[in-house]
Amino acid sequence: MDYDEMLERGMAEAPDIEGESDRFDVSEPDVRQEGNVTVFENFQGIRDELDRDEAHLTKFLQDELGTSGHIDESGRARLTGDFSTRRIGEAIDAYTEQYVLCGECGLPDTGIEREQGAEILVCAACGARSPT
Repeated sequence: MDYDEMLERGMAEAPDIEGESDRFDVSEPDVRQEGNVTVFENFQGIRDELDRDEAHLTKFLQDELGTSGHIDESGRARLTGDFSTRRIGEAIDAYTEQYVLCGECGLPDTGIEREQGAEILVCAACGARSPT
C-alpha cells in the first residue's frame, strides 16, 4: 500500500470527532414555586452533570438571575423570586457555555484553575487554556 491509500483507509476508519460534543447533554431543571421562593429540585443532579463546585454554580445563578439564594439541607437550590424552568435553564446554559464547554474543541472535558486570581478553563481533551 502506498501513502495515499493508507491515508484514505485511516480517514475512513477514524471516528467522527465532530459529533463528540453531542455526548454532553444537561438535564432540564426541575423547578417549583414555594411562596416567593423558586425551589430548584434537581440542582445537585445538574451540578454533578456539570462537574463543578456547588458554591461556584450557586453564585453564578444568583448573579445571572439577580437574586439571592442558598442550598438547603436536601441539596436543592432555593432562589428568592419567581423563576420559570425556561429562565433557570437559560442560566444553566450560559454557565455551561462559559465554565464547562471548551472554547476550542467544544467538549466538556474541562476544569477550572485559578492563576494569579483569574479563573482559567483548562481542557483535558485538547489542552486549551482560556480565561473564563
